[in-house]
Amino acid sequence: MIRGDQTNQAGGLPMDTIPQVAQAMQQVLIHDAEQLGRESGFIRRQRKLTGAGFIQTLVFGFLGNAAATYGVLARRAAWMGVHISRQGLEQRFTRTAADFVQQVLARTVEQVISGQPVAIPLLQRFQGVYIRDSSVIALPPGLMELWPGVGNSCGPTAALKLQIQLNFSTGQLHGPVLQSGRDQDQASPFQRQTLPPGTLHIADLGYFNLNRLAEDNRQGVHWLTRLKAGTAVYTLEGQPLDLVTWLESRAESQLECAVLVGQRARVPCRLLAVRVPQEVADQRRRRLREYARKKQVTPSASSLALLNWTLLITNVPEQNLSLSEGLILYRVRWQIELLFKLWKSYARLDEWVSQKPWRILCELYAKLIGVVIMHWISLTSLWQFPHRSLFQAARAVQEHSASLALALPVRDMLVTTLNALQDCLQATCRLNRRAKHPRTFQLLLEPP
Repeated sequence: MIRGDQTNQAGGLPMDTIPQVAQAMQQVLIHDAEQLGRESGFIRRQRKLTGAGFIQTLVFGFLGNAAATYGVLARRAAWMGVHISRQGLEQRFTRTAADFVQQVLARTVEQVISGQPVAIPLLQRFQGVYIRDSSVIALPPGLMELWPGVGNSCGPTAALKLQIQLNFSTGQLHGPVLQSGRDQDQASPFQRQTLPPGTLHIADLGYFNLNRLAEDNRQGVHWLTRLKAGTAVYTLEGQPLDLVTWLESRAESQLECAVLVGQRARVPCRLLAVRVPQEVADQRRRRLREYARKKQVTPSASSLALLNWTLLITNVPEQNLSLSEGLILYRVRWQIELLFKLWKSYARLDEWVSQKPWRILCELYAKLIGVVIMHWISLTSLWQFPHRSLFQAARAVQEHSASLALALPVRDMLVTTLNALQDCLQATCRLNRRAKHPRTFQLLLEPP
């Protein structure tokens, strides 16, 4: 089951987030790190570099400097009271160390942290708005047995896929869950989980599954997704609907219709159709033809014709979500793309200065722990504001990473540091409105 948002008993709002984040940071970076360091075999006897010291060195070292060398990491360790040479630190990057850091990452994503719900009425119609997506990180060939990729014309490859789910209403992050790069999105663990009734989930076509949509219907879960090309569409009477003929026979640029989708599933839903500008349709056709060329197939005439339209399906009743609101709400899916972009821009998840496989994995896992903690900190300050800037927040957290590292062992000091960082984020991390090309938060607040 999906982990529920933690709320207080009286008002239904999240518990005081700063103490919760402080507790989670100490649990993961101190207690779990010490326990797993011994259980994993990374720590076999008493050393000056403990499991917690190693994890904190990597997490705060890469959080402050995504391109940290051994020298930078050794200085960060000394800053926290752990004295180890660059050579001594380099020797600790083994497969056992990589397994250990991965286990700490798994404990990190088990923590449940939610912010105050964002103040957007359109989102508040649902018990939560969940978005799912994945991102692939290419790895050196030496890691292909551990994390196999899909391969290419040159042969086998190595890649790691990150699966995440974000409750856009509260900011609660599920994941990242690690999969091999060859795994399809249909194999995502979130694809098999049932959300609470009254929630809405939005995902791209990689997660399109008619059986999943039918089950969500039965569970009272709402969904909004693009219609996958080739999916059979029927009228409510069960007659096949030729979408190309039906769409091109209408003069309107926006249409909706109650339909059944799927030859066997016959899932009842609303079809939302919007004609796109000619330049957008032409661009789509170029991309489809290029994809078909690589796959050595020929796109059908109907597939090319349907690219004149954006086609969405949803089970949300019209009185709860109009066609225009559905189009705006679907834009929320791109927010998870922006989250991946933020992680790759600031944490440089797909960059490293070493070519040693186990050092690379240790670095990648530690950076993932860091971006999850960065996300927690943003929840303490910003999520309730529609015009928040997570990119500016990431920069502020990076600038204060040394202060966080020093404050970590003492709960009161860590809470004080997080409170000061909260003030900084709330004062500086905001987006400006745009008149010509409105931002997503503007459209959500004032849908046409």
